[in-house]
Amino acid sequence: MFEPVIQEETTGCGIASVANILGKTYVQMKASANAMGIYADDKSLWSDTQYVRQMLSAAGLKTLTEEISFSSWSDLPDLALLAIKHHQEEGKSFWHWVVFKRVDGKAFVLDSASYLPANIRTDFEDMQPKWFIEVL
Repeated sequence: MFEPVIQEETTGCGIASVANILGKTYVQMKASANAMGIYADDKSLWSDTQYVRQMLSAAGLKTLTEEISFSSWSDLPDLALLAIKHHQEEGKSFWHWVVFKRVDGKAFVLDSASYLPANIRTDFEDMQPKWFIEVL
């Protein structure tokens, strides 16, 4: 098994999620993101999908252009960015990024939140994804 990346900033879930997909550390991914003009303290990281897409694209990974509504865990592709903890603030959508992975038929979520007792999650009933972005 591998060690999941933990976000080092309150708003760093997008950076940490991309680091989890790419196998980089948080510091490495933050440096790459900053070089692209992406900063964890930018609140739009919580409410816009272009930043995670841009970081993945810069690493040579493609994503589907549309966000797909979540229907069930079994319907998810083998690798996806999931939007959980979806909520509205002043009419704008916000969420927490996590990574869904399926390896050898076993599904799990990499959640970068520093307050969790374990960052590799299988407590699917406790997470309510709103939608996902497939990573190709």
